Amino acid sequence: MPGSTLPPFPNDVRTHPLLIIDYELIKVGDVEEINRLWEAATTIGFWYLKNHNADQEVNDTFDMGAETMALPLEERMKFEQGDSGRSFGYKKAGANAVDAAGNLDSVEFINVSKDDALAYPQVVHRTYPSTVNARMETTIAPFVRKSLEVTYVTLDIFNNKLGLPKGTLERLHDMEEHSGSETRCIRSSPTQAKEAMKNPTLGAHTDFGSLSFLHNRLGGLQVLPPGHEEWSYIRPIPGHAVCNIGDALALFSGGILQSNIHRVVPPPGIQAEHERWSLVFFTRPGNSQVLRALVESSHVIAEAVKNRPEKNFETGSTAMEWFARRIKYQRINNRTGPETWAASRGTEHTPTAV
Repeated sequence: MPGSTLPPFPNDVRTHPLLIIDYELIKVGDVEEINRLWEAATTIGFWYLKNHNADQEVNDTFDMGAETMALPLEERMKFEQGDSGRSFGYKKAGANAVDAAGNLDSVEFINVSKDDALAYPQVVHRTYPSTVNARMETTIAPFVRKSLEVTYVTLDIFNNKLGLPKGTLERLHDMEEHSGSETRCIRSSPTQAKEAMKNPTLGAHTDFGSLSFLHNRLGGLQVLPPGHEEWSYIRPIPGHAVCNIGDALALFSGGILQSNIHRVVPPPGIQAEHERWSLVFFTRPGNSQVLRALVESSHVIAEAVKNRPEKNFETGSTAMEWFARRIKYQRINNRTGPETWAASRGTEHTPTAV
């Protein structure tokens, strides 16, 4: 497994505290823990999740990522995402912009579609490197199922808190409908030059979808909470996932659920001398679902939208269109100028943040 012997996260950098939510408690309906989850989801939109029981699946999927990145670049590039707005496949370092100036990202990753993983050996969206195929049924599909289990427990809680008819959010994320949901394993190289330390390896953004289930071994994730002007690290805690809300849930909920801006920079201190690996499952709505506030289904959401007349919760976009737009216009090959970066943005409360 990558990153098994790593230096500790330093204590002399700015961090932002997150609530630690116990998955075992929310799964059985513990009211106090559910209320704490709701607090996290409606304030900063980030929280730690413990007792998720996905450690084995996580470790195995990190191994898949390491095996894939060990393939020759020429082989990995046979499965490159391309510039059309498709996310699934391999992305090399430097393929995306990290800001309006067109500076390049420095992470590479492999994205595996939820649909492809669960339908294997049937191909739904695309084919993948041999290292992915070898672990599709034994490693990736179990990680997808575990991630979806966490997702559906969480969505059910949000559904109730938002006053939606039972099963509404689950229906919008129907496992049988094709979607942009995917597993992503990410590698970034060690940082040597001091002047590179402050440069984002992954630019400031909100997440495209509904819920992200993140596992990392080193620091590097930073958040810019609403009302803050300085970035803060999120301290990695062993055995704890970091979960966060994406654009789709923010829109469905009329802004009640918070899709907060974040970025990735080199790890702090001596951690920067090591490869940084992270693994995330992104849950996204079914491709045909329209991203808009569910005002007709919930008086809670209708009231929230009414109280924010300056905000537009009618995107006129399906989940697939929203996702493809954001992917397409951060690709450096599609760049014509700062307007391309602007076209790749989501619900960021500070769209100019870098």
